[in-house]
Amino acid sequence: MTESEFIAKIVPFAVADMKQSNIAASLTIAQAALESGWGSSGLTVRANNLFGIKGRGPAGSITIQTTEYQNGKAVQVSAAFRAYNNWGESVADHSELIREGVSWNRNLYSKVIGAGGAAAAREIAAAGYATDPNYAAKLIQIMNTYNLFQYDELKEDGEMSAEDKQKLASLEAQLKELQQLVSGLGTSRDTLKTGVMEQGQTIKNVIDRLAALEGRTAMNVPEWAQPAVNAAVAAGLLDTPSGGSYDFYRTLTVMYRAGLIAAEKEV
Repeated sequence: MTESEFIAKIVPFAVADMKQSNIAASLTIAQAALESGWGSSGLTVRANNLFGIKGRGPAGSITIQTTEYQNGKAVQVSAAFRAYNNWGESVADHSELIREGVSWNRNLYSKVIGAGGAAAAREIAAAGYATDPNYAAKLIQIMNTYNLFQYDELKEDGEMSAEDKQKLASLEAQLKELQQLVSGLGTSRDTLKTGVMEQGQTIKNVIDRLAALEGRTAMNVPEWAQPAVNAAVAAGLLDTPSGGSYDFYRTLTVMYRAGLIAAEKEV
């Protein structure tokens, strides 16, 4: 794995963790790179342990030889280190260690939280995270060489580009117009509904009256139908002039006016 590949792989974990822990992503990346030999150490390859944290992890632990400094001299010792299922677990555990400290001092790394990359490197070294006297300098060199500080710059939730702001303003204007249109439609809808109800009632009344009129089975001869009835009686077509229905007299009148009914002429 190249150094660029290592950074590309760990950045998403470091940045996502920074949003939760307020621990600089540049510190997380630099420490992981230094502690794991850019992802090539046996501890990282075998156990996904990027930071050399000892103890038992989510995936158990492994025992390996490691270099520590005693009285300023490097010595090889065997130690049990935490094993993880993936790099994300290792990053999260690293941040938890910084936030929670150790059993004898919960505030051991408190000055690291919220500090910028270089300052965080000096604070974690001063707190005794590693026994290497040049630990902070090595971390800062990695930060500078690979411009890791760029990953500490998170945009605020409300920060948008000029293009995004313009799109938002346009959307807000469209929404306002839509709200006004809906409001107007509401008023028109109520007016239309009232008008339809009023007209509907009028139409219903007419239909009811017409149905009642047409539904009669017996009625006197209407005045407008009298000529037709007289012609029908004279022609011998009708024995009982009265007692017909509305439809009967209407049909009879239509036939009369069409010349289909005429009284028989006397010889």
